[in-house]
Amino acid sequence: MKVRLLWRLSFAAGIVSAAAFAQEAEYSETRAPVERKLAAELALPSSQADEDVDVIVKFRDKGRRAGRGGRAAIAGSRLGLRARREHDLIDSASYTLKRADLAALAEDPDVEYVSVDHEIHATVDKAKSATMADTLINRTRLTGDGVTVAVIDSGIENSEAFDFLARRLVYQKSFVKNDSSVDDAYGHGTHVASILGGDGAGENYFHAPYRGLAPGVKLVNLRVLDKNGKGKDSEVIAAIEWAVTYKRLFDIRIINLSIGRPVSDSYKKDPLCLAVEAAWKAGIVVVVAAGNDGRVDTKGIKGYGTINSPGNDPFVITVGAGKANNTATRADDTPASYSSKGPTMIDHIVKPDLLAPGNKVIALGTGKLLEQYPDNVVNKYSYMHLSGTSMAAPVVSGAVALLLESQPWLTPDQVKIRLMKTAWRGFPPTSTVTDGGVTYTIRNDLFTVGAGYLDINAAVADLLSLPLLSAQSPVASYNSNKNEVSILAASNVVWGTAALPLNVIWGTNVVWGTNVIWGTNVIWGTAGTSAANVVWGTSSPFSSNPNLSGEASSLIKGE
Repeated sequence: MKVRLLWRLSFAAGIVSAAAFAQEAEYSETRAPVERKLAAELALPSSQADEDVDVIVKFRDKGRRAGRGGRAAIAGSRLGLRARREHDLIDSASYTLKRADLAALAEDPDVEYVSVDHEIHATVDKAKSATMADTLINRTRLTGDGVTVAVIDSGIENSEAFDFLARRLVYQKSFVKNDSSVDDAYGHGTHVASILGGDGAGENYFHAPYRGLAPGVKLVNLRVLDKNGKGKDSEVIAAIEWAVTYKRLFDIRIINLSIGRPVSDSYKKDPLCLAVEAAWKAGIVVVVAAGNDGRVDTKGIKGYGTINSPGNDPFVITVGAGKANNTATRADDTPASYSSKGPTMIDHIVKPDLLAPGNKVIALGTGKLLEQYPDNVVNKYSYMHLSGTSMAAPVVSGAVALLLESQPWLTPDQVKIRLMKTAWRGFPPTSTVTDGGVTYTIRNDLFTVGAGYLDINAAVADLLSLPLLSAQSPVASYNSNKNEVSILAASNVVWGTAALPLNVIWGTNVVWGTNVIWGTNVIWGTAGTSAANVVWGTSSPFSSNPNLSGEASSLIKGE
C-alpha cells in the first residue's frame, strides 16, 4: 500500500471547510437535547446516581457573565446548587453534585455544556546547547529581562535556600482547595521555574552550568498542584483567569503549563482548552507540555494520538521532548520515546508543534520529588535531573522570554510562527533509542517532532516581517478509502499562504517524505487497522486503562 501526503488548503473541493478551527456554533434551539449537553464521560449507569461528581458548566449567554449574580448564580439557585468556583473567563462555573442531578442541570436553558472537572497532573545540562541558546546568550547577553512568566504548577520554593530564584517572584497565589500555601511541597514547579529562569545559585551569571534559559525573567507563582502533583481542571482555569485579569499589572507575557491529562472531548468544548485560548487571545503566549504517553501501544497505536489536554488546543505552543544523549551537540539528539505524539484525539490537530530538550534536564530539586529520587541529585546545591515533556515546556518558555526581550512587539501568533519557522529539521527519518532496557524505533514524522527542534538563536536572528494571521495548528484528515492523509489549514491561518507554504514548515524532503512518514507499518498501514480506528476515531486510547497516562517514575528518573 502506498499512502500519499497531500498538502492542501481548506478551500480545496471535497475536504474540510475553512471553518475547521472556528468555534462550534451555538445551539439554535432554545433547549438542546440533554445528551448533546453532557460530556460522554457523564453518561454512566443509573446505579451510580448517588455518586458525587465534579463538573464544569458552560453557560450560553456571553452577554451575562457567569460571575456572582450572573448565570452561575441564577442556574444554581434554581437547582439548589452553589458554585465551587466561578470562571468568568470562559462563562462557566464548577460544581459538585450527584449524578442523578445531571439531567436536570443539562435541561436548564442557560446551560450550554457540562464537562467533567478532571484531575490534572504534572507531566514530569544539555538543554541550552541543543537549542542554540548558549550561542545566542554569548552573542547578545539576552536574559529575558522585562518579561514576566506565570508558572502554573505545584508552586515555587520560596525558602532562604532558594532566594536567588525567589527574589524574582513578583506575586504568588494558591488555587489548591483548602491549601493556601504557595510553597512547593511536590518539587515539580520549582524544577520547571529553574529550567525557565534559574540563575545558577549565584555562580558566574552567564556561564553557570545549571543556569536556566532566561535568568532575567520575573516569575508569577500560581500553585494548582498539591503535594502529590495533582489538581483539578477548575483550579488551573482559575489560575489562567487570574493571569489574564492581572496581565497588565504584572506584564505577564507567557504562561507555562507543564501539566496535562488525557483528551476526553473536542477542544471546542473542553473548558481547559477554552481557558488557554482566552489567554492566548488576551496576548499571552501559552506553552504546554505535550504529555508523556509516547510509549502507550493500546491496539498498536505506537504512541500516536496521545497528546494531552490542553496541548490539543490549536492555538497554544505544544512541546514534545527530545533527548540530548549526553552530548552538547544536537546532531545526535533524538525524540524521547515517552514524548506524546499527534494527531490529537477527536479533532486530529497536527501536534506537537515542536520539540525541545526534556530528558535528564538538571535544575533545582526540592519537595517530594527530591526525597523520592535521591539518586537524581547532581551536586550540593540540591540540583537534580528530571525527565519529561514537563521539562521541555519551560525550555521553550525561556526561549520565548529571550525572543520577547529582543522583539517585545511580537504577538503570541508571531512568536509561534517564528519558533516553528526557524526550528531545526536535521532529525534522520528514524531514531533508535533504548530507554529502561527497552529499544524503541521512532519515526521522526510531523506527529512526533512537529516543525522540528527548537533553535532560539535562529528565531531571534530571523527579523523578517511576519503576517498578522492566526498560527493555529492545522488539521490532519485521514481518508480511509484512499489511505490518504491531508494537512488542512483554514483560510485565516498563516500556514498554507504564500508567506509560509505548508511544506516550508513540515517539509517534503527525505526527512519528511512520503516513504518515511506514511509507510505501511505506521498506524494507518496494512498492519494497523485497529490502531487507525483508535487514532482517527473519537474514543480515547486510555479508555481501557486511564492509568496509562501520566508521568511514571521511570520517566522522572530519565530512563
